[in-house]
Amino acid sequence: MTTASRTRLLVAATGAALLTACSSNEPSPPRAEATVPSVAATPSAGRSASGPAAAPRPGAPDLSKPQVVVSHLEVPWGLAFLPDGSALVGERDKGDIVHIPVGGGDPRTVYRVEAARSGGEGGLLGLAVGPDYRTTKMVYAYYTADDDNRIARFTLDDKTPEVIFQGITRGGRHNGGRIAFGPDGMLYVGTGDASEGDQSQDPDDVNGKILRLTPDGKPAPGNPRAGSPVWSLGHRNVQGLAWDASGTMYGIEFGQDTWDEVNVIEPGRNYGWPVVEGKAGNGKYADPIVQWHTDDASPSGAAIAGGTLYVAALRGERLWTVPLGGGAPKAELTGKYGRLRTAAIAPDGALWVMTSNRDGRGDPSSADDRIIRFPAS
Repeated sequence: MTTASRTRLLVAATGAALLTACSSNEPSPPRAEATVPSVAATPSAGRSASGPAAAPRPGAPDLSKPQVVVSHLEVPWGLAFLPDGSALVGERDKGDIVHIPVGGGDPRTVYRVEAARSGGEGGLLGLAVGPDYRTTKMVYAYYTADDDNRIARFTLDDKTPEVIFQGITRGGRHNGGRIAFGPDGMLYVGTGDASEGDQSQDPDDVNGKILRLTPDGKPAPGNPRAGSPVWSLGHRNVQGLAWDASGTMYGIEFGQDTWDEVNVIEPGRNYGWPVVEGKAGNGKYADPIVQWHTDDASPSGAAIAGGTLYVAALRGERLWTVPLGGGAPKAELTGKYGRLRTAAIAPDGALWVMTSNRDGRGDPSSADDRIIRFPAS
């Protein structure tokens, strides 16, 4: 599929015609919603860092006004916004990074991570834009290489990426892959257990962890263990990272057979895998604030707007909304777009949701994969 053949609708377009276009390929019967517990108010002790809190966002995304930003992507995975509101999207199996403009024009390939190797759940995974992008133009990528998973940084005109972190065990499954800069300016990394659960409980192993690094890829100052990149441990496969306006950090991870999890991430805490899955009531391990049966979620990307956490679900083929101040999570968009991989809040407050129907496990429509935009209300 060439870049020119990708279909793009102007995100400024609204009205009935656009809404019809967005829904014409929707799969039919939606799945039943999960029964999940209410979310307790988040304690301030869950702050991920002492840095400044994120800036307030516009109103909540309006999920009744979908707008197709782009279609015919090939297994999109990572998504990062540039300061001007345009976006970079990574295509997992090809290793390409595609630029999506703000107000019009076709998306175009602007970079290829040549060292990325697809296979199973590996390939070009998470993307992040450096917090000082306006001056450095630095982009970060998490990818599966020949022998391990790595993080590299580069500018879009520099074809020789600098590997800043390596040695994350690669596997056919559970490669983690989400990266994001926190409100403290540090780089947070969700890793998987590479199907070797014992790694998650080993504090000296970087798999099954959330890592906290400097922008140069070094263990960040203030980590629980000096000189160690590990921020939290006991994870199975972290693919969602998000912060609320107070600086509280949330991690989203896949369960095995029973419970997927939303966790408040605190430094040095142990989240239990593989000893426990879901809520255990064991003081040694942190319990999730929300858990879903794996058929109803298999959650990946996550984003926060206002007091709501948005979680993209793959097997569950829905978008979960989790009110962080209390109340029950709610399933939205159930069955409308298939498998949902990534959720992100754009600089203008809109929610972007990315499908993953061409990843070998979905039932793609003729337009997949797509990015759907929901404007801020």
